[in-house]
Order: sequence, then structure tokens, then C-alpha cells
Amino acid sequence: MPPSPPLRFVCAHGTHPRAELALELVWAQLASQGVAEMQPTLGWVYLTDDLAAEASVVLAGLHHRLPNVAWVGAVGVGVLANEVEYADEPALVVMVCNLPAENFRLFHGRQPLPALSSWRHSGPLRELVGDKIGAWHTHTAQVHADGQTPDLPDLLAELAERTETGFLFGGLSAGRAANHVHLALDPHGADPMGQSAQTPDQGLWQGGLSGVAFNQRVRIVSRVTQGCEPVGPRREVTACERNIVYELDGQPALQCLLQDLGVNTTVTAPDWPRDALPRMRATLVGISEADEALMAHGAHFGADTRVRHLIGLDPARQGLAVSDMITPGMQLAFCQRHAQAARQDLIRICAEIREEFDPTDHPGRPPAGAIYISCAGRGGHHFGAPHAEMAIIAHALGDIPLVGFFAGGEIARHHLYGYTGILSVFGT
Repeated sequence: MPPSPPLRFVCAHGTHPRAELALELVWAQLASQGVAEMQPTLGWVYLTDDLAAEASVVLAGLHHRLPNVAWVGAVGVGVLANEVEYADEPALVVMVCNLPAENFRLFHGRQPLPALSSWRHSGPLRELVGDKIGAWHTHTAQVHADGQTPDLPDLLAELAERTETGFLFGGLSAGRAANHVHLALDPHGADPMGQSAQTPDQGLWQGGLSGVAFNQRVRIVSRVTQGCEPVGPRREVTACERNIVYELDGQPALQCLLQDLGVNTTVTAPDWPRDALPRMRATLVGISEADEALMAHGAHFGADTRVRHLIGLDPARQGLAVSDMITPGMQLAFCQRHAQAARQDLIRICAEIREEFDPTDHPGRPPAGAIYISCAGRGGHHFGAPHAEMAIIAHALGDIPLVGFFAGGEIARHHLYGYTGILSVFGT
């Protein structure tokens, strides 16, 4: 059996109010990079909500030009490519790669991701379905979803359980209109009822989940940037009710917050409530389950930490209301989000990923392509200049193909996040 060709990614991007002309701009760039000769198998397509109504035109055009490529993607309030952020304008970004087709599987509403046990049949069933299918299992998966889907956190948790690592990465389709479509088109896969392969119109999904699962042969390094700076130590929730925290480490929760913010509440500081309110409004809460790591290396939040808003105070009972359900034993730390913290945390995750591809430790295994999914509330304006978020990544990772979008929520592990960035890099 001849060896597989070297893993290669190429990407392109363009802007035009007419979807077919935006696609022509993108295709001209892909063609100039020799996309047909590389025999691509898997592609990503992200388009701004200005083009959402013409998503079928884009998908049909891509399928016509590259009929053997499986496509996944989503609509966002903006889209991302190498050093470029498109927001508030009609734009399209596309990336394809020649990953061996046996190393990935698409899933969607008509073809859900099977449970792990479904890939591990033995005996007569293995002989019936064939060793190739019977031996395949999901190591990790990229997922796109409609944020209006009921019980979405539960669906993500269930999906994560269908992977060996429990690790998902992805984001929620987003737009100013209600057309939050996500895309998954498998040109070869028949649905479970034995019908023919999908057509481009059948590759558009509203509600639910879709995406692409990868087996253990695909090298992916993924990191989460929360863009937050902890302002206090890790604490344990010792008394709470639903979303209200009453005690941390056995002390009144409000007292802990004021202490971590450095607010002087003594009788010599009678104006402390008024002085503290602006700082409290700028404070968020990082939380994680009792058995998960809140902090990584003691200085920043880990991948299992969810950052949530403080939504109210109960001065009489010294309680704090959080925009998530809280249970005793959870870990909690107060934090603040600002441009400097966002830049520093993004640089940190880029450095961590770059170390994973250090040629000294991993010779001959350079990064090949990347996907970055950022919150719609981030972007250049949050980092101080247009395109600044993407410029940080490009400076850290170098000139590798990268696409992504500004999402209505971000997905990492089995958690749903907000105001975060998820950077995932593919390597050989």
C-alpha cells in the first residue's frame, strides 16, 4: 500500500454581498494554490450572517468544484482567516486538507455520532460490518451547534461521552437574524436508512449538532483562552442554594469577594459600599466541578473552568448570585476580563501550542493547519485594534492556514463557554 501524501492544508477568504461572487474570489485563491492536485478530503466553510440566506449556494458551489470533499462549517457574526477578521460585512472563509478519509467521520441530525461501544463490535457483527468499520472509534470531535437547541449542555455532555478523550471543540452558529445554520455534507455517506449520499441542500442544518469526528491517528492540539485574570485565590463552595453562593471556605461569600478585591470594609471606611460597586460590576466568577482543575499552573484558569457573570447580591445573607447552577464542593475564583488579560492569555495558549510542535521534541512534525473559534464579544475591538486577535495568533504560530468564526458560544471538552477563544491546531 503506497504511503499517504504529506498532510497539507490550504485556505482562502473573500468578501462580496453576493454569495456566488464571494465564492469565486475564494475559489480563485484555492485554485492558485493547487487545491485540485492535492486531492482534498475534508473542508471547513464559515460565512457571516449577511450570507446565511445563501449558504446553500455556497455549499453547492463548493461541492460542484470539489465533489469528493466532506464539508463542515457554520454561520457567524464574523469570520476569521490568517491575520484577518471580517465583521459587519458579507464574507466567506474556506479551508481544505488531504487528511486520509479513513481517519474522520461526519455526524449530523440524520447520522448521529455512535456510542463508543458501537465501534467496538466483535464476533459475527464484526464480520458482518467489516473490520474497517468495526475497528473505527472516535478520539475527539469538532462540533457546531445551534444555540437555540433545547438542553444543549446535556447534548454536549452526551456527545463527549462518545469520544475516547471526552474532548470536544467547536462553537455555536450565530447571527443577528434567526438563521443560525450549521453545515455538514458527506458526499459519500448514505444515511442509516440506506438512502443515497447527501445533496448540498441536505447539508444545511438548523437545531441540534453537527460536525466531524477524528480517530486517534489525527494529531490535534487544542487550548482554551478565557481572557480573564484571577483576582483572588481558589476557594471551595461550602454553602449554596441553586445559583446563590452563601459561603466560600466556610466564610460569608460577599466578605470573600470584598477581601479578594482589596476593599476596606472597616468602620473607618464608611463609603466602601459605594466605592466597591464599580469594581464588583467588573468582576466575574470562574467555577469548576469539585474533581476538575480550576487553575492551571496556579496562575490562570484551566480548560475545565467556566467563567460566569455575577448577577446579584444578597447583603442580608452575604450571598452572591451567579449565572450558573452551583453545588457544594465546587471550586470558585473571582476574576476580571480586560484587554490586557485577553492579550496575555491568548499569547499564553499560543506559546503552549507552539511548544507541542517544538522541532527539538517533535522533529518532522510541524503544525499544518488551524481552526480558531472566538466569542462574538471578542475580536479586534476587545484587543485594542482591528485584526489584533488574529495578529497575535499569526505572530505566535507563523504562516499556517487558519480559518474560524465569531460564535454565539464556544465549546471545549464537554462545556459551553462564553467570551472565550478555542484554538485547535492540526499536525502530522
